[in-house]
Amino acid sequence: MTKHELINAAIAARERSYSPYSRFAVGAALVCEDGTVFIGANVENASYPLCMCAERNAIYNALMNGRNSDEFAGLAIVAETEGPCSPCGACRQVLSELFPKEAPIYLANLDGDTKETTVSELLPFAFDGGDL
Repeated sequence: MTKHELINAAIAARERSYSPYSRFAVGAALVCEDGTVFIGANVENASYPLCMCAERNAIYNALMNGRNSDEFAGLAIVAETEGPCSPCGACRQVLSELFPKEAPIYLANLDGDTKETTVSELLPFAFDGGDL
């Protein structure tokens, strides 16, 4: 799957966002090495701490469907932002544990702006199980 196809899958996933409070819809798409795509969108709740981000939903979707991080080959995150949409701190922490350190992560917006990065670049001094 190409970078653009993965970003388009994230744009389609964004349509499933439930964001009545912030009106900030985010979509994510995770591709596995075999080409299978798992999507996620942000889901809000009136009790804000109970909200779930798109990228975590995509990762958890893949895990709940029997996949593991060794199979993850790429992730795209899209929102209607001025520049490419970047993951929040909570998502960076989850990515640092559940997504391959050097696999591509495509940050994008609806205008076609993109930035390719990795978990290592997003959270260079991540706290992980080795720190326990």
